[in-house]
Amino acid sequence: MRNIKLTIEYEGKEYNGWQKQPNKLNIQGEIERAIQIVTGQEVDLIGSGRTDAGVHAFGQVANFKIESDFPIEKMATAINSQLKKSIRVLKAEEVSLEFHSRYHCHKKTYGYIIDNSDQGTAVYRNITYHVSQPLDIEKMQEAANYLVGEHDFSSFKSSGTSSKSSVRTIYQAQILKEQERVVIMLTGNGFLYNMVRIIAGTLVEIGLGNMEPKQMKIILESKNRQMAGRTLPAQGLFLMNVEYDEK
Repeated sequence: MRNIKLTIEYEGKEYNGWQKQPNKLNIQGEIERAIQIVTGQEVDLIGSGRTDAGVHAFGQVANFKIESDFPIEKMATAINSQLKKSIRVLKAEEVSLEFHSRYHCHKKTYGYIIDNSDQGTAVYRNITYHVSQPLDIEKMQEAANYLVGEHDFSSFKSSGTSSKSSVRTIYQAQILKEQERVVIMLTGNGFLYNMVRIIAGTLVEIGLGNMEPKQMKIILESKNRQMAGRTLPAQGLFLMNVEYDEK
């Protein structure tokens, strides 16, 4: 038995999220299908977490166990040959049988990308969210600083979340700007349903001057979803990378 770890990039626009679902195009199912074609074996692909419909990834991690002796150095290329160009396996590596991409995950970083140009972009319209009014990056960063640490993030989760606890730890919250692009970067030990998109919506309101930065602390402590900003669309959200403890 072998345990194979994959690092995966995908554009989520045409997919109904990561999770395998009957009669709906999904990323997990497409990769499992490709692996079966290449190796001749059915596998259960375990992702580090689920991304929703329309969400993208630069560094999703997944693993599967298999009996096949297919050469590891050829596996990424072979799997990619059976996938649409919107999904790429960047790397395949053999790891210990104990490795589990979800349970052993230590940190995740998500990025929300905003196009802050006057007229928007035609080329990147499916992977950014357009805000035409200028955003105050300093105020957004001041507000984001309140998120760092262990908190109850009930104010930033959508109804329907399956998590028993709303307590999460944010290790880093950064607002980056490059020309007309603003990126909200959050690194944490886990994220609630729509948490990043709601935080991003709240930060945009602050950046537009509709809220003061100190209101982020009030919203966080209220544990009231109605006080936070709106949930921004999925197309601006990326799973940037997943980190694991070194064993």
